[in-house]
Amino acid sequence: MPLKPQTRHKLVTALLLGPAGLWLFFFLVLPFIAILVFSVGKRGPVGGYAPAFTFEQFANLGTRAAAFVNTLELAPVGAFSCLLVAYPVAYYLAVKVNPQRRLLLLSLVVAPFWTSLLMRTYAWMYLLGGRGIPHLLELVGIENVRLINTPGAVLLGIVYGYLPLMIMPIYVSLEKLDRKLLEASYDLGAKPIGTFFRVTLPLSLPGVMTGFALVTILLLGEYLIPQLLGGGKVFFIGNALVDLFLQSRNWPFGSAIAVTLVAVVVVILTIAMRLTWRIAGTRKVDLV
Repeated sequence: MPLKPQTRHKLVTALLLGPAGLWLFFFLVLPFIAILVFSVGKRGPVGGYAPAFTFEQFANLGTRAAAFVNTLELAPVGAFSCLLVAYPVAYYLAVKVNPQRRLLLLSLVVAPFWTSLLMRTYAWMYLLGGRGIPHLLELVGIENVRLINTPGAVLLGIVYGYLPLMIMPIYVSLEKLDRKLLEASYDLGAKPIGTFFRVTLPLSLPGVMTGFALVTILLLGEYLIPQLLGGGKVFFIGNALVDLFLQSRNWPFGSAIAVTLVAVVVVILTIAMRLTWRIAGTRKVDLV
């Protein structure tokens, strides 16, 4: 008996989504359930996890307040700094560059991703260290300049490491911009600066929100850049998780912090999606 078209459509959809659904279930849902179970347990006598049901670990989150404060401060600041650098670059690529050269320049934007973030961060460690930029400044009479192991060094590493992730969503929004709208604005007497703030920027805000949310969410779990460029003095939540799971072996407390971090990410993602929908005037805008 042949299947009805509606049934066939549902079957094909299930077959297409099945592999991805199973992948997400085993590698995302199940690990999160395990972390959630650990978060209400207790630390074992020699570390690790001991079965229990207590919210003691969540009550102790205040002991890692510095990590939360640093992360919640530097993550948005880093994302905003990326935005300030990324928007002019994306605008230039989408509006000003000849289409024949655009592909080459886009390749240069993503070229840093072809090299390990670890190697690129080590390169910044040398540049910001005693034999790098501070040494050059000493040669011209500017002494005792400390760049490494500071919040500024971490912020610089964040902008460098995550800049392509901010450029691409903004570029996509600007590249889809109808040039006739810009021409209409000029014909109606608007100056270039007015056209930008009244036409270009509002229409590109979905891409801006996408890039900002994407970079902020990734920065909330960042570990490598604060560890290497901050020298352990700029402590992120990611650094706290590494310390609790690998050194202190306090899995329940680390799990409680991880669950809290996931909750913060969900809140940020929800707010960003709502703002994006409101700005775009539709619910068909993909955030990531």
